[in-house]
Amino acid sequence: MGLELFLDLLSQPCRALYIFARSNNIPFEFKLVDLMKGQHRSEEFRKVNLLMQVPALRDGSFTLAESIAILLYLARKFKTPDHWYPSDLQRRARVDEYLSWQHKNIREKGSKVFLMKVVLPLITGQPLPPEKLQGAVEELNVVLKQFEEKFLQDKPFIAGSEVSLADLLAVVELMQPVISGHDLFEGRPKLAAWRTRVEEAVGKQLFQEAHQGISNVKNLTADQIAPELREHIKQQLLKQV
Repeated sequence: MGLELFLDLLSQPCRALYIFARSNNIPFEFKLVDLMKGQHRSEEFRKVNLLMQVPALRDGSFTLAESIAILLYLARKFKTPDHWYPSDLQRRARVDEYLSWQHKNIREKGSKVFLMKVVLPLITGQPLPPEKLQGAVEELNVVLKQFEEKFLQDKPFIAGSEVSLADLLAVVELMQPVISGHDLFEGRPKLAAWRTRVEEAVGKQLFQEAHQGISNVKNLTADQIAPELREHIKQQLLKQV
């Protein structure tokens, strides 16, 4: 059994992994775990990841969860180019710094806008009150300002002159609210230029391929989501509004 990656490209971390593996010609078998059908909750998938979350990796008898751990495993196992996770102590520390910060900031705030604009109305059949959505957008604006001023500054990429895992993880997260119809790159020329550089570094065609599925998510209907999962998502989202 070779290397298997269990992914659903509706997930931001899954897209980052897919792009990274493909752009580095890493030999892997793509195993689709359809989140909308609740396949991540199956007993079969629990054997791969007891946490029942994607992404997940299986390399022979070895299994691994959590996107950052998987990215670092692949970078080390396949000795990918140094710029992804630099050997230079201080540039690597810049990557680590962003990876430590992003979960509760870019990921959380970007996902919240996407969930409020797309997923909650899909499940409940009712649009979110504009004032509640505006609150989520304002929270996202705060972390975008921090991202530009703290992590990007005047550099081409987060760790310096070349793309790294930090840039890849950041850009897939920021695409989530963009796909929902909230173009956060508009009016932010520095951020927009950085996005273009990241896309070019990984390959625009591959970048678009990875985002094709999530781009169509607004065409989903509630009955395409497994009933148990639909109710679970609804209850979780209602706690946030």
